[in-house]
Amino acid sequence: MENKAFEDAHSAVFRKSEILEGKCAKIGGYDFNRGVNYSELVKSFVSTGFQASSLGDAFEVVNQMLDWSLADETPHENGGTEKTDPSYLKSVKCKVFLGFTSNLISSGVRDTIRYLVEHHMVDVLVTTTGGIEEDLIKCLAPTFKGDFALPGAPLRAKGLNRTGNLLVPNDNYCKFEDWIMPILDKMLEEQSEEKVLWTPSKVIARLGKEINNESSYLYWAYKNNIPVFCPALTDGSLGDMLYFHSFLNPGLVVDIVQDIRAMNGEAVHASPRKTGVIILGGGLPKHHINNANMMRNGADYAVYINTAQEFDGSDSGARPDEAISWGKIRGTAKTVKVHCDATIAFPLLVAATFAARREGLLKANGNGI
Repeated sequence: MENKAFEDAHSAVFRKSEILEGKCAKIGGYDFNRGVNYSELVKSFVSTGFQASSLGDAFEVVNQMLDWSLADETPHENGGTEKTDPSYLKSVKCKVFLGFTSNLISSGVRDTIRYLVEHHMVDVLVTTTGGIEEDLIKCLAPTFKGDFALPGAPLRAKGLNRTGNLLVPNDNYCKFEDWIMPILDKMLEEQSEEKVLWTPSKVIARLGKEINNESSYLYWAYKNNIPVFCPALTDGSLGDMLYFHSFLNPGLVVDIVQDIRAMNGEAVHASPRKTGVIILGGGLPKHHINNANMMRNGADYAVYINTAQEFDGSDSGARPDEAISWGKIRGTAKTVKVHCDATIAFPLLVAATFAARREGLLKANGNGI
């Protein structure tokens, strides 16, 4: 009886394993005995485990997204295009949709996004109203570092607004009002006299033109003709300005229907290009991008970076696999969700992908960096 018990316990503890050699990557971190090499450190993430590995997987998905060209596809897969010139096929690249929530523009990630837009590394942008106004306001006055624990009532008395551990003086919004009201007046005049049909994306492009500041990603989006969509344009300080303007000089109309046609068209008419989505945070930008890609039976690549969990059924927390069930991401797509604060993960992702490629190209062309 004791021998039987021993054998059962022994077999339970020392169960024979499936061989993983050659099937899975081995876990290991960066060896600092090799010195401090940030490029190699970032490359080591994929084999580190946990969310470092998820971030490493995101590097790989984005690089695959950027590597793809129509030349990789068979004539049947590329839609049977009659153009067979290798240089043309190589020039047709993946269409990249970038979505982000407003807090990231409040943060220093604004500069990372501006870099991508400045160098036309992304094709379509989607954000919330705060992601529009904060970019413009930062051209007029700065945001400051505070603390998550600062109490609200004393801050309110001092005219200081807290966004996490950031502080935005309320004077910034007064400056925003002074700047934007004459522009809204001019837009109303153009609507009346020139029959201009304003949409959220047209309003945003106009504001990018008017700010005329190279620190602004909206300026670069305007200059590079990159559309910026914001279907909830009234949900923020910009909405406050539109509200006040409707009393001071009523009549301005912003048509959201034309923008949903334009946004969905960015996905529907992407063919023969593949589409890739990079979404920072959740909420409106995440759903708006994914829903547009549903119109083409799903995106081909998807990277999510957020800290939301899926167990409340929110779209913000949903993993890519849920979007696959809706046809918003293709079943064959390369996908990953990184459970991490985007202010940490996204600059690292850009460094390992977009920026590394640009630096390599500049060096290859003898331009340095």
